[in-house]
Amino acid sequence: MAYREKTAWLTLACMIVAYVIYFSLVLSGQVGPRLLDIVWTFGIVVSIQAIVVIIGHIVLAVRGGAEGRARPDERDRAIARRGGSAGYYVLLVGTIMVGVVMPFSDPAPKIVNTALLAIVLAETVRHVLIVTSYRRGWHG
Repeated sequence: MAYREKTAWLTLACMIVAYVIYFSLVLSGQVGPRLLDIVWTFGIVVSIQAIVVIIGHIVLAVRGGAEGRARPDERDRAIARRGGSAGYYVLLVGTIMVGVVMPFSDPAPKIVNTALLAIVLAETVRHVLIVTSYRRGWHG
């Protein structure tokens, strides 16, 4: 498995775990309706996720040796562009929902959590596409 595929798997797995926990807390009502409660809870979850991802990247880079230090080649860059492009469109749709539709019908906490969900979905799509591109041998 390529180094960048491993890092995509790591990031994807950490994102899924972190945001399933966060949105479970939100949906169960354990996060208060105040924006400060939402930001505080999200900040804790994101901080823990970031620490785990950073440690994981360091471990993968050390174990990867020269491959972990190598610059991305054309295929790596093409796969990253493909994932970023698809994630952009998901984020665009989410942004339109949050910025154009929801302000007229929904309370602020729901808008904030929907915006966070749009970001999470966009990043999830990006990393899923990166992983599947490596798995299927996509060359751009």
